[in-house]
Amino acid sequence: MIDSSLNSLGAKVVVATSGDENHPPENIIDGNTTTFWMSTGMFPQEFIIRLSALTNITAVTVDSYSVKCLKIEKNTSQDVSHFELVTEQELEHTEGHLQSNTISLNRSSATHLRFIITSGYDHFVSVHRVSVQH
Repeated sequence: MIDSSLNSLGAKVVVATSGDENHPPENIIDGNTTTFWMSTGMFPQEFIIRLSALTNITAVTVDSYSVKCLKIEKNTSQDVSHFELVTEQELEHTEGHLQSNTISLNRSSATHLRFIITSGYDHFVSVHRVSVQH
């Protein structure tokens, strides 16, 4: 099952390395690809999503623009300081339209997911939606 809105399931964006009042980090989990969070132009950029409870996750889908390298890390506690790497992906450049990538997490259990954008195809990147398959 894919959750179209992590926000409606009680998830929260608890950390984001950059912010713009017109494009806040909360847009990542609102289920809408027309809203987005935008970076400030330096790398790495990251955001952490806290799930409402420990969740088994088979995959995440990330809808973004100009993201080149993406790491996904997880943890299983309420402490957001210790994460383990789940995957690192190089995303294909899609000029003029959103990148939509479904990334397997091999039934990882997590309370927090950390997304680290280590590089982009442009100075600025945007993340429009993250959805979780469990």
